[in-house]
Amino acid sequence: MNALKALFASLVLLINTLFHISFLLPLALVKLVLPFRFVRRVIDAVLSAIAESWIAVNKFWMGAVGRTRWQVSGVDGLRYRGWYLVSCNHQSWVDILVLQWVFNRKIPLLKFFIKHELIYVPIMGLAWWALDFPFMKRRGGASAQKDLETARKACEKFKVIPTSVISFMEGTRFTPAKHAQQKSPYQHLLKPKTGGVGMALETMGELFDCMVDVTIVYPGGVPTFMDLMTGRIDEVIVQVQPRPIPKELLVDEQGRAADRAALQRWINGLWEHKDAEIAQVKAGLKSR
Repeated sequence: MNALKALFASLVLLINTLFHISFLLPLALVKLVLPFRFVRRVIDAVLSAIAESWIAVNKFWMGAVGRTRWQVSGVDGLRYRGWYLVSCNHQSWVDILVLQWVFNRKIPLLKFFIKHELIYVPIMGLAWWALDFPFMKRRGGASAQKDLETARKACEKFKVIPTSVISFMEGTRFTPAKHAQQKSPYQHLLKPKTGGVGMALETMGELFDCMVDVTIVYPGGVPTFMDLMTGRIDEVIVQVQPRPIPKELLVDEQGRAADRAALQRWINGLWEHKDAEIAQVKAGLKSR
């Protein structure tokens, strides 16, 4: 049965992707040869609609292969035409589809900061490029400045139409080994990084309605993508907290960026709250 579910999900995902990419790539070419703001405004809106349709079909096969119980809270009041900075803990590739399930057509299309190597993924790499997903090499030392410049240019593009910019601030998926290696002060999280978020705030911070702080918990354990394809995810808990962005973290009237130490302190405070929230959810699961 699991093999049949995986086959069905794989076929629907493949056909879904090929169908939508056939509309997306020609429009991306138009955007490439006509790089004018008014053209981008129209083309980007259509590209986002295509991506949202792709996500809707994915939600269909996810529901067809499994009977996942979704416990989602905190999404009331969010606007499809809003501007949001989204942050989430990161445990699995499944996180991305969970976020798309929760937010599709509730807020603007999520734009991820993703690893540069993913641009070479067949078909999807082209789609991410067309949708202006910022590719970052995440290098250390002096080369890190080039990544931040990439983030800045991407965020400039996001000013054209309402956008949701999302960052997995841990920079990688949580594992016990990474947690131990980092000597993270958090029980359920890795240390947060602020580079991409800092660039987003510097470039378009005044546009954001708020930060959408998302916490994902998998009561049955962290799933793999194959678990998703075969419907072996029994329950997903998603808690959403819209949080105001402190004014002192935005660019001031003289055009000066916020102090990165202040941004780090704010993020650390959010991470402490998120860590306690995860611990509380897991404690509640044990008492059920």
